[in-house]
Amino acid sequence: MTAEHYFPRFGFATLVRDNVPREIAESLKFASACPASATVMASSLKRVANQWRTRGKQLHGLTHMRYALISDIHANLHALDAVLTDIDQRGDIDAVYHLGDLVGYSAYPNEVVDRLRERAIAGIAGNYDSTVGTDYKHCGCKVENPQQEALAHISYEFTKRAVTASTTTFLATLPFSLDLRPLGGHVKGPRLVLVHGTPTLNTVYWTQDRSDEFCSTMAKNVSLSPGDMIAFGHTHKPWHREVEGIHFVNTGSVGRPKDGDPRAGYVLVDFAANGPQIAFVRVTYDIAAAIAGVQAAGLPEEFAEFLRAGGLSSAAV
Repeated sequence: MTAEHYFPRFGFATLVRDNVPREIAESLKFASACPASATVMASSLKRVANQWRTRGKQLHGLTHMRYALISDIHANLHALDAVLTDIDQRGDIDAVYHLGDLVGYSAYPNEVVDRLRERAIAGIAGNYDSTVGTDYKHCGCKVENPQQEALAHISYEFTKRAVTASTTTFLATLPFSLDLRPLGGHVKGPRLVLVHGTPTLNTVYWTQDRSDEFCSTMAKNVSLSPGDMIAFGHTHKPWHREVEGIHFVNTGSVGRPKDGDPRAGYVLVDFAANGPQIAFVRVTYDIAAAIAGVQAAGLPEEFAEFLRAGGLSSAAV
């Protein structure tokens, strides 16, 4: 196998173009000749190269920043790992942020939190995170019938039993929102605000059928201007709309999509002087392994069917 097998979209020419030191770029030649070493080198090489890219932007005044936004992982470690692998293979992401709901409905709440902490991925509290973290009476999830209510209760009680003290503290201390300045806080450039539900509560569902007036009202809550963007999750259904020059983006769900597509979903955002460019990404992952984890944990079969069907099931919560 060649280096391009291990570093797709991360080859020699890309590194040289981005002003990564030549000795780092030439490591790919060694990796090509020695695939076993390539697997060991991959993580550190990409990290160093991305640091050089960021440093180059600082030194040369380049006005460009690329983010990956992930949300609603819901204890689905297999989906999260697939998404992080996809992000790593791109090799040009400056930062990854999560938009909450790390736990609930699946078997690996602690492992998901550990993975994000290992990767130093910053983010915010979803309703599931803040309710578990504070031992609230319920998860703040929307239910439409008694069956959904019963399933939501089972998930919540399982999650509260499963999380460690360290995970609980982590969830409880996540911030409600983040306000990013992609081009730096020293200029008036665009803002990227991250919330889980809305700027008012992380339990409110900002669905695609909300009016432009509702979107504008939410934007005023955080003083957004044309060219700015607000990203949110919670509904597990991705969408993007521009209202009066402000971008509204639902990032969908990594671990529990509800749009009928069972693949994990996330969003790429390119910020430049001319405004954000948004791309929705879907990633295939080992759903069978995720379902096996659900079943081994003794969680309801409805949760397994939810993953298979991409949320299109009568028991969808």
